[in-house]
Amino acid sequence: MNLQALIEDIRQQTLPFYDHGQVADYIPALASVPPHQFGMAISTLDGRHYACGDAEQPFSIQSISKAFMLALTLQVDGEALWQHVGKEPSGNPFNSLVQLEYEHGIPRNPFINAGALVVTDRAIRHFGDAHRQLLDWLREESGAPGLAANERIAASEREHGDRNAALAHFMKSYGNLRHPVEQVLEQYFHNCSIEMSCRQLARAGLFLANHGVSPVTTRQYLSRSQAKQVNAVMLTCGTYDAAGEFAYRVGLPVKSGVGGGLLAVIPGKMSIAVWSPQLDSRGNSVLGLEALDRFTTRTGLSIF
Repeated sequence: MNLQALIEDIRQQTLPFYDHGQVADYIPALASVPPHQFGMAISTLDGRHYACGDAEQPFSIQSISKAFMLALTLQVDGEALWQHVGKEPSGNPFNSLVQLEYEHGIPRNPFINAGALVVTDRAIRHFGDAHRQLLDWLREESGAPGLAANERIAASEREHGDRNAALAHFMKSYGNLRHPVEQVLEQYFHNCSIEMSCRQLARAGLFLANHGVSPVTTRQYLSRSQAKQVNAVMLTCGTYDAAGEFAYRVGLPVKSGVGGGLLAVIPGKMSIAVWSPQLDSRGNSVLGLEALDRFTTRTGLSIF
């Protein structure tokens, strides 16, 4: 299969979907991103790399950082992590407060904002500076030592982070955050503000396709069972309240971000990163979903 030709063709097929969504505007620093951009990159376990379109353009990975932070924290926290955050789809928007009260401050899963704040809090317990730990890891795995958070985006998130602050304070009132709310929020905002290209993101995600072992550095970050857990939660919870749509159309573990990025994993084979900043009503990239749908349909590569 000529994967380079395939993704070039998929790019052409998805371009007519421009303007079927809109760039995230609740974070003002993201609202200014030029909307008509599309990049796609594939990294395989046998060391091949393919890319097309705007695959070299850095973008804010936003909630995709939650998948990496979950893996980083699960590595050191083990099963204790799941006492503080659940594994079930929420069925509500990613920044909803609805379920926290009647579930006693335990978020439904690690990928809604409340859950990611809890995971960040657990990571601070182990690493102190969880953001620095995550950034160093991503730099090594992506082969891009210059990776950094965009301070302008982090500041914009901080300025408009009242709902996240409410989530954090509410969970702290139940004893499910150990560290000061401001410390957790600061590291969380900086994680979301990390900028990566599709090519870098696909390479960094390869360890999830290789049962927790990095084919880049040969390090085992997760046990086989833990890698299965992360991929399973990506499948059921990784695309906000559109996980059913992604499972139906794409059939892969996927983590999305409101910066327009998507990271998909084909266990035992490859990782795929797609980016296009126009989002649908549930916060997922319109062109990204179309591209992944076409990729798995045409290749037959899904977990089903």
